[in-house]
Amino acid sequence: MATVALTAEAFGDTITTPGITLVDFWAEWCGPCRQFGPIFEAASESNPDVTFGKVDTEAERELAGAAGIVSIPTLMAFRDGVLVFSQAGALPAPALDELITAVRGLDMDEVHKKVAEQEAASAPEA
Repeated sequence: MATVALTAEAFGDTITTPGITLVDFWAEWCGPCRQFGPIFEAASESNPDVTFGKVDTEAERELAGAAGIVSIPTLMAFRDGVLVFSQAGALPAPALDELITAVRGLDMDEVHKKVAEQEAASAPEA
């Protein structure tokens, strides 16, 4: 599967789809983004079960701001609607492959349990 351009309108639906979604926040003028682009594209071709999305931070400034992007490229990984990885900086191909393998190997029951615990701990007391 090739990468898909994500807009603010499609972002929420894309990241909440069951399965793994990787999102690359990038800009045309960014040298490291241009270096990471072909690596991200190649990974999308060799992992057809994973959705690979790209957000052009110049065209989607509000979305980048809402996502807390302060440095590009930034790579985010979502699984079943849960943000499980976020890191600024371009990854080399072997590191991206390791990330995909790690996200595939997550015990999502355990992840959902931890998310629920964190939400309960941060909820205001009534």
